[in-house]
Amino acid sequence: MLGTARPTQNSAGALSGLQRQNTHLKSACLQYQLYRLLNSHCFCLLKNGMGLIIFFLCAYVPKTEAGRCKWAAVLEDLERIKTSKDIDVSLYTANADEDEECQELVMRCFFLETAVIIQECRIKNCSKTQDVWNIWKNGNESFEKNKLTSTKSEKCKECEEYEEKNFAEFVQNFVKVIQRDCKH
Repeated sequence: MLGTARPTQNSAGALSGLQRQNTHLKSACLQYQLYRLLNSHCFCLLKNGMGLIIFFLCAYVPKTEAGRCKWAAVLEDLERIKTSKDIDVSLYTANADEDEECQELVMRCFFLETAVIIQECRIKNCSKTQDVWNIWKNGNESFEKNKLTSTKSEKCKECEEYEEKNFAEFVQNFVKVIQRDCKH
C-alpha cells in the first residue's frame, strides 16, 4: 500500500510556522488600518495639491499667532495702568530712542522700575496693583525664557543714570520701547 508521505513536524516547527503566520496577519491588518485611515475623509485632502496647501497653512497659522510680540501681555497691562490717578511716583525713565545695542538693558530698567511702582501701590493701596504686578511678572518670565542675561555694557547707561520722570511719562516711554522691540 502506497501512502502519501507526510512531513513530520515537531511541536516547535508548528509553533514557529504559526508565529510567522500570526505576524503576517498582524502586518496585513496594520496595513489595512493605515489604508483606511489615509482614505478617510480627514486625509482625502492630503491627496491633492490644494489639500496639502490647506494643511500646511493650518499648521503654520497657530505658530504665527504664537509668534506675536512677546511683550503683548505687558502692553495690555500698560494700557490699563497708564491713566491711573493713584500712582504718583518718579521713576528712572530710559529714552525710547536709546541705541539698538542697549535695547535689552533698557527693557530691564523699565521692568526693574515696575518693582518700585509695586511698592508704591502696596503703600497707597492702588487700584491697579494687580496690573503692575502682572507687568513685572510677565517681564521677568520673558527675560528668563529668552535667556536675556546681559546686565551691563560699557556703551549703555545704568538704570540710575536715566532722568527721573513722572509716572505718565514713564509709561509712555515704556510703551514706545516695547513697541520698538516688537517691530524687530
